[in-house]
Amino acid sequence: MGTVKEVRFETTIQRAVEVRGTGLHHGVPVNMRMTPAPAGSGIVFRRSDLEYFPIPASWKHVARVSYATSLIRQSVLISTTEHLLSTLYSFGIDNVSVEIDNLEVPILDGSGKPFVELLREAGLRQLRRKRRYLRIRKPVTVEDGKKRISILPHDSFRLTCDIDFPQPIGKQSVEMEVTPERYAAELSPARTFGFERELGQLRQMGLIRGATLDNAVCFTDTGVMNPGGLRFSDECCRHKALDLIGDLALIGKPLLGHVIAERAGHAMHAALVSKIMSDHSIYEVVTFDQLAMRVSESLVGQSF
Repeated sequence: MGTVKEVRFETTIQRAVEVRGTGLHHGVPVNMRMTPAPAGSGIVFRRSDLEYFPIPASWKHVARVSYATSLIRQSVLISTTEHLLSTLYSFGIDNVSVEIDNLEVPILDGSGKPFVELLREAGLRQLRRKRRYLRIRKPVTVEDGKKRISILPHDSFRLTCDIDFPQPIGKQSVEMEVTPERYAAELSPARTFGFERELGQLRQMGLIRGATLDNAVCFTDTGVMNPGGLRFSDECCRHKALDLIGDLALIGKPLLGHVIAERAGHAMHAALVSKIMSDHSIYEVVTFDQLAMRVSESLVGQSF
């Protein structure tokens, strides 16, 4: 798989794959199966326990964005979608049917790595429809106190993610152009995380019922509870970047722009997506061929 700019046509997976696990927040057992889908259909969740009721992975169906991103359509819910969507998006999968027999995507090991492995097993198939990119034309910003997220025009999908948590996490920063290879190596292994002192409160809120040290990093005031430690020294920031990509995937098209997130979370990610999609002057939808023609014209113009 190449970078975003090298993909002319839409894609789907080559063959069906499946996995089973537990939901992070609801703690329910869940079976998930991904199957190929035709061009133009997008990523669609289907509740196999509810007659395969469809819920498109779209910003229009965002329900809750506190500690995870949930989608809802006609009172039917799919929760904790961000890790799977992040991986599908970063691997350039445009169309896939995600069959799931409960209300939450399985957390697996708390990262995107198991989904990377699943997609490698599934393979990639190119379809005949030209891929359409959403290209940012002017800067957009959403702010809330010290929290801020912006997107700037750029000819690829690039992100900068900064976090600032109490110790032992502290300040961390990640910047990269997102490609399938870099995502798989540098972002997908990063796991979801939390603080030991917040566990009781979160469980009282009905959250993290399925959390264990096998699927999340737990920080004490002085270190990490997990026996194996961290996978990266800045694992928390990398995971926040992973989450950010998953929430941006709800735009429904590959994004061309530079996203800069400072202390942002699911709610701000959703606010940025909503702001972009509510104003057509912010973006344009273009094919690879149109992009290539503009680059060529720009280079010709610079030569005189």
